[in-house]
Amino acid sequence: QLPEPTARSSPLVFLLCRRGCGRAAKMAESGGSGVGSEDSFPQYETEELYSRVLHVGSVGVLWREALGQQDLSLQEVVPVDDDAAVAEDFNCTPEVVAELRAVCSIDALKGSDKEDKEVIPEDSRLVTLGIRKKALERREEKIIIDRACRQETFIYEMESHMIGKRPKESINLVEEGELLLTLNIFYPVIFQKHKFRKPYQTMLVLGSQKLTEVRDSISCVSDLQIGGEFSSHPDQAPEHISKDLYKSAFFYFEGIFYNDGRHSECRDLSRTIIEWAESRDRGYANLQAVRMEDYTFNDLNIKIGFPYLYCHQGDCEHLVIITDIR
Repeated sequence: QLPEPTARSSPLVFLLCRRGCGRAAKMAESGGSGVGSEDSFPQYETEELYSRVLHVGSVGVLWREALGQQDLSLQEVVPVDDDAAVAEDFNCTPEVVAELRAVCSIDALKGSDKEDKEVIPEDSRLVTLGIRKKALERREEKIIIDRACRQETFIYEMESHMIGKRPKESINLVEEGELLLTLNIFYPVIFQKHKFRKPYQTMLVLGSQKLTEVRDSISCVSDLQIGGEFSSHPDQAPEHISKDLYKSAFFYFEGIFYNDGRHSECRDLSRTIIEWAESRDRGYANLQAVRMEDYTFNDLNIKIGFPYLYCHQGDCEHLVIITDIR
C-alpha cells in the first residue's frame, strides 16, 4: 500500500499517484476496468485548472480549416483608406471622422512638457495615481529600492530587440498556420527557497519543433556543475561540465516518457520508474517510453495548464506547464 503523496514528494511520484487515484475512483464508481472513460474528468480535476486532453496537431488542423488565408498570412497588410472604413462602420460623414481623428489622436493624450512628471496632483481621481503616490511615500519612509530580477530584465531586453523584426534569411521565417505554444519551466521543487510557483523560464515553442530543441534550451544550474578536484589549481578551466557528461533526460506527458537518446552514453532514466509502476499491479500498465528526438510538439497529447515533468541529471526534476496554444 503506497502512502498518500504530499507536496514534498517527487513531482513524478506525485503525478503518478494522483493519476492512479483518479483512475481507481472512476473504476470504483463504474464497477469496471475504466476502459473507454479517458474523455471524462477524474475526480481530482476541474475545468477551471486545466483543459481536457487534446492532440496539439489536431488543434492546428482545426484552426487552419476555420480561419481564412487572410487570417493566416504573414505578409504585410497593404494599408487601406482608414477614414472611409471608419465612416462606414460608424455611419457618419467624413467631417465627423476627421474630428474624431483630431480629438482621439495620440498627440491629444500627451501633457505639457512643462509639467513635473514626479509630482502627483492632489485632486487627481485616478486610482493608478493614488497607488503610485502611496508607493512613493512608502519608499521615502522605508528607503526601499525596487530592483527587478536580473533574469527578467535580460529576457525583456532580448524580447524588445526582436519585436517587429523579420529574419534576414527566408529559411528562418515561421510558416503560415504554425502553432505557438507557451511553456513555463519551474525551479526544481526540492529546494526550499524555490517553493513559490513562479516560473523562472518561459519559452515560445513552435508546434513543428522537436522536444530535443526545448530540452537543449532549458537552463539549469545542475547542468553547469563541475566534477573533479580543483583545489590545487583553482584557476584551471574545466574540460567538461555535468551537461556534457550526463546527457540523459526525459519529458513526461500523459503517460509517455520521452527519453533523450541522441547520444550513445544516454541512459533510459524512465526504465526504473516504469518497472516500479508496473510491479505488484500498481495500476500503471499503460506507461510507455519513446525517443524524444522522434517527436515534435504537434505529436503530443496534453492538457493546457496541467503540470508535467522534465527530468535530467538523474534526479533534477522541473515542472513544465503549457499555458497557451495559439
